[in-house]
Amino acid sequence: MSVAASTPEAWATLSLKALPHQALVALLRAFGNPSAILSATRAQLAAVVPDVVATRVQQPVAPEALAATRAWLADPAHEIIAWDDPDYPQALLDLGYAPPALFYVGRRTLLNRPALAIVGSRNATAQGLANARAFAQSLAHAGLTIVSGLAVGVDAAAHEGALEGVGSTLAVVGTGLDRVYPARHRDLAHRIAGHGGLLSEFPPGTPPREMNFPRRNRLISGLARGVLIVEAALSSGSLITARYAGEQGREVFAIPGSIHSPLSKGCHKLIREGAKLVETAQDILEELGMGGNAERSATRTACPVTDSEGKVLAALGGDAADVDTLVARTSMAPDVVVAALTGLELAGQVAALPGGLWQPLYGA
Repeated sequence: MSVAASTPEAWATLSLKALPHQALVALLRAFGNPSAILSATRAQLAAVVPDVVATRVQQPVAPEALAATRAWLADPAHEIIAWDDPDYPQALLDLGYAPPALFYVGRRTLLNRPALAIVGSRNATAQGLANARAFAQSLAHAGLTIVSGLAVGVDAAAHEGALEGVGSTLAVVGTGLDRVYPARHRDLAHRIAGHGGLLSEFPPGTPPREMNFPRRNRLISGLARGVLIVEAALSSGSLITARYAGEQGREVFAIPGSIHSPLSKGCHKLIREGAKLVETAQDILEELGMGGNAERSATRTACPVTDSEGKVLAALGGDAADVDTLVARTSMAPDVVVAALTGLELAGQVAALPGGLWQPLYGA
């Protein structure tokens, strides 16, 4: 579809009207650009779309919503990237339901580079956070833009990891770009804006509504060649992103975990349903046909351990365990096991989990 150029405010106004996708496509084909649509008569509109859509086009946009958008656009670093913009992500256009306009802050060149989405639990374990950061750093170094949703937990770790390497990251958010949600990620959002990109289909002034976050997930998967699920409970919103990815023809990858961890059950479900089990970033690159070698990022500290610490690490193996279990496995006194765990935690080699469990940390 060829769309004649129009002003950012016209695109923003048309976006605020939230027209059905098919109707919007029909109107743009008939009138050429948003300005012409907005100035058309009721009879002209009704000749192209149903009456209910024609009515919505002619209804005024809430003044406060338009004022918020105008104020946001006054900053030269803030942009609207619409269907008629050559930098609009082609990956979204190919899906057939791309938002007519995207609100954006950041590097335009990232919007059409090969990308991988990394998502997972908001209540991730220490190992899950380490995996998200390490995979993101390695894959970004290999040339992939890391896409995620700026949420706490795995999302934030993935953004952080991507920013640590030579690559970069896109954050797709469920609010207007005039606010940061959650607020604790204000500094992270500013770093992403400076070195990556912040993107939203929601106009400035849009608060964090629960219904918006599943909706933004389809853009996270749509922008990417594949989606990596790091940790996910069976009720996790990350499984929604994985479902969108499957519907969009994207690859779905999942990192397996302990059979005892609730945060592994979502990943194991995806693997049973056909997701690719991955253990290293290289597994993903090979599946995507990118070849090359992913840079390994070790999260396990290479400092020496004492004899008792070594025995505790060996007893943990690749799973989590409590002190009583480690006492039984090592035949050491409880106070010796606790002291060893404390030393290993200070060295960054184990992490405490809820319920009195201890988990080894390994690089990805």
